[in-house]
Amino acid sequence: MSKIRKAFENGKAFIPFITCGDPDLETTAAAVREAVRNGADLIELGIPFSDPTAEGPVIQAANIRALKGGVKTDKVFALVRELRQDVTVPMVFMTYANVVYSYGAEKFISACAEIGIDGLILPDIPFEEKEEFLSLCHRCDVDLISLIAPTSANRIGMIAKEAEGFIYLVSSLGVTGVRSEINTDLTSIVKIIRENTNVPCAIGFGISTPEQAKKMASLSDGAIVGSAIIKILEQYGKDAPLHIGKYVKDMKNAVRESE
Repeated sequence: MSKIRKAFENGKAFIPFITCGDPDLETTAAAVREAVRNGADLIELGIPFSDPTAEGPVIQAANIRALKGGVKTDKVFALVRELRQDVTVPMVFMTYANVVYSYGAEKFISACAEIGIDGLILPDIPFEEKEEFLSLCHRCDVDLISLIAPTSANRIGMIAKEAEGFIYLVSSLGVTGVRSEINTDLTSIVKIIRENTNVPCAIGFGISTPEQAKKMASLSDGAIVGSAIIKILEQYGKDAPLHIGKYVKDMKNAVRESE
């Protein structure tokens, strides 16, 4: 069974996203530990990339700050290896195909398995082109996470049938970022997903408040939050981890209320 399933075993999951190395890797490590201490069920770690096409301005800026600070893929791997000394919740990488290609796909994915990364999210790889990564992921026991967007339309069932780990359901069109409201008809998308798989489904993009998290978790198996957490890092820098812990606690409580 996928290790990622553990994140959903005790009810609705809360999944924070953190860009590695913003403002530095020590702060990232502290933020991850505070998030887990306060109820995070799965951690999504962003490997910085110079052209993160799925991201809005907040996470783009975090990528730039991390890259300017000298964060490279090997340093991120070392960070995860250190985190795995005491962090037991599932962790996944979110990055882009170029990062994997430039490192060497086989070398990258086998390193993920070796350091304790449970899954990989590559938002710029279309469903139809995932095979070259999928075989390597299967060989290394790393789940290749599928994304389903409102534009997936008649492909939703097909993507869901082949999904593993969990399904990342994109709440709205466009890039990541805080939204005041989410108006997509997610209920009908989740219905199609449920008809085609029992793999858990979590909703991300645009979620920032406990009210939004509660609503999204009530429709699915969990909520994913990125930009709102990156804003805390941007505001507080090295002092951000404690603020992130409090934020995660509030969001996890909201997600629990949806059960």
